[in-house]
Amino acid sequence: MNTDVKNAILATDKEEQYDSSAKRLLANKEILAYILVNTVKEFEGMNPKEVILLIEGEPYVSSIAVEPGLTNCLTDKSGLKIVGMNTEDVEKNEGLIRYDIVFYVRMKDGLSKMIINVEAQKDEPQNYDILNRAVFYVSRLISSQNERDFEKTNYNDIKSVYSIWVCMNMDSNSLCHIHLNKDDLIGNQNWKGNLNLINIVMIGLTDGIPNYNTSGKLHRLLAGLFSNRLSVKEKFTLLSEEYNISLDDDVRKDVNTMCNLSQGIKEEGRLEGRLEERINLIIKIMKKGMPLEQIANLMDEPEENIMPLYEVVKMSGPEYDIDKIMKILKNNSQTKTDKK
Repeated sequence: MNTDVKNAILATDKEEQYDSSAKRLLANKEILAYILVNTVKEFEGMNPKEVILLIEGEPYVSSIAVEPGLTNCLTDKSGLKIVGMNTEDVEKNEGLIRYDIVFYVRMKDGLSKMIINVEAQKDEPQNYDILNRAVFYVSRLISSQNERDFEKTNYNDIKSVYSIWVCMNMDSNSLCHIHLNKDDLIGNQNWKGNLNLINIVMIGLTDGIPNYNTSGKLHRLLAGLFSNRLSVKEKFTLLSEEYNISLDDDVRKDVNTMCNLSQGIKEEGRLEGRLEERINLIIKIMKKGMPLEQIANLMDEPEENIMPLYEVVKMSGPEYDIDKIMKILKNNSQTKTDKK
């Protein structure tokens, strides 16, 4: 049991390491340029190499808070506020959430700018609708510009924003642009303003690798980066030969990390599944009112092996919530690890 729980904890750690590597790869300017050329109208038809030059500075990765009041709170050494974006509402701890990637990009004229946010999702969330979250993010990207990109009521200085979501493990490849639209219900008043301020782009990726063609270039690049089907060597070939993306040390390191971790995550995911099966069996037997001795006999295991799981299941209460039980086990295991 202890081994199973330990492996479940390690899988969680590996998932976090995998996510960090994935974000760093997405934040690579050459990859961002390919995303922009295929999703933002302003850059449509441009050579990605040209777009790279328009990306300002280095993209912020998991450092700008989404929460109101925190997005603009970078300070210098003297404690004075400086211009800049501060990235993750930490959902795991039900606290601070940060954008995965945020950066400024200049328009073709070289003067005006827009703000780009890129988010990576392993799959579509089950406990909320992903578009609702995207709307919240893009709204914060607008409102957080106050006192940073525009002051007081100078609303014409608001910069256009794009929130681009890369969603993996979908049923089909897709690309969707969601934006403001004007519907004239009575009359045809020309209301002044910029309808292009708010943009959401949803990119759906299957686990397959699409062909390299006009409509599949972006999906092939992204699927190639995150797919478990390609070896490290095949990913390097795809990046360098098909997309002419530089394979510097950081890119090589993150691709290697993701490939190695993905195998461990799959294996330890199976171990966690086996642990859940054992817990469900214990719950089923306990509901029949059987004591620990009979449970051990039915499972054909020594009582000392069953005891830790039995105690946690018993402690979880009469509802026998499997998610609650798994959380208690992981917390207990993590506490023991921290003490060591």
